[in-house]
Amino acid sequence: MNAATASAAAPDLARQLANFLVFQLAWFAAILGAAHGVPAWGSAAVGAAIAWHVAVSARPSVEAKLVAFACLLGFAIETVSVQSGWLAYPSGQPDPHLPPYWLVGLWGLLAIALNVTLRWLKRKPLLAAALGAVLGPLSFVSGAHLGGARFIDAPAALALLACSWAIAMPVLMALSDRFDGVAVAPRKETPRA
Repeated sequence: MNAATASAAAPDLARQLANFLVFQLAWFAAILGAAHGVPAWGSAAVGAAIAWHVAVSARPSVEAKLVAFACLLGFAIETVSVQSGWLAYPSGQPDPHLPPYWLVGLWGLLAIALNVTLRWLKRKPLLAAALGAVLGPLSFVSGAHLGGARFIDAPAALALLACSWAIAMPVLMALSDRFDGVAVAPRKETPRA
């Protein structure tokens, strides 16, 4: 695919801005909902954001698969984090051995950005790993400052988060490359006789 075809297939600036704003609003709703003891409200905002994204995608079922895979990966990673004992959550955790449902939902929320605002990161696994190792823990620290989580052992938790995100981001980007329901494949022109 040449540069002109790639840019034609990518989401336009308006879609990227809408995706970014919807992502940010839903992220804050989930964190603040958990912090104030109403995680279902934040989870509803995350669900609405995901539903909107899937509905406006060129191939909704493909994007829905990406969201599902991201949630599964997030569930596995967050289960390890919870069982480490280095983190605690104020609400939304029906079983103390499993991550809060709103936190798993945030992984699905991240998936809506992979093929839109984070599209530029595709096929750059080393950069994805480096950004994941830094930005994943920073996002968690931001959520903790808002009351969505609490560190029991901050240095150990941050090291675990950095390692987890360094692995997760390249995996997520590879999944987004495989399950891209946003970009529309260019039509092949048939030769005229």
